Amino acid sequence: MNTLLFVAAGGAAGSVARYILSSWIKNQLPSSGFPWGIFFVNVSGCLLFGLLHSWCCARGGEAWKLLVLTGVLGGYTTFSTFGWDTFSLIQKGQPGLAAVNAIASVTAGVLAVWLGVALAGRTPQ
Repeated sequence: MNTLLFVAAGGAAGSVARYILSSWIKNQLPSSGFPWGIFFVNVSGCLLFGLLHSWCCARGGEAWKLLVLTGVLGGYTTFSTFGWDTFSLIQKGQPGLAAVNAIASVTAGVLAVWLGVALAGRTPQ
């Protein structure tokens, strides 16, 4: 039960941080057309994941990993885990699999959104 509480508490904090930061950035650049808010959240989440993963492995225990990595950063952006998994493949000497993961994940994700919209009976815009 403590595991779920760590993840839930961190997830709530990360989700609120994502909403506040991405909304603030979007309001600063309202006419750009590019989704700068979520772009910044995704990139900053990857940076934080790299920093905090190293810190949690060296100094923290399993509870810190659950709270910070799975909870806070999972709520902030799951893109950070995608970035970590892709980076890990490169570190393991598997750059081809890293490229496949990156290309396939982005392509499949966009197609899945399109399919979800189509199944809902709306025309993707």
